[in-house]
Amino acid sequence: MAYAVVANYRCEIADAATVRAALLKVREHTRAEPANLAYEVHAEADTPGSFVLYEQYADRDGFEAHKAAGHFRELIVESVWPLLTERTVTFAEVLGSPQD
Repeated sequence: MAYAVVANYRCEIADAATVRAALLKVREHTRAEPANLAYEVHAEADTPGSFVLYEQYADRDGFEAHKAAGHFRELIVESVWPLLTERTVTFAEVLGSPQD
């Protein structure tokens, strides 16, 4: 069953350009992962410094492989997370996929 991740990140406005650049770089790497089906980066329209990520993987194992990737550690864990003032993540199974 396809596996989705929705992450909400908030940072200080002064750090927004750095976070944005890192998220866009992660998007490039993640879209090349074999199990990745979608990876979208959004900036909240009316809340500077707020980002929404939508990720979809073939299955949960695909997401676990993503978290183990060097680019995830370097760009997310080491670069983005320390700049965040708030982070929430929702994990979901995608309904309506062929495996249902």
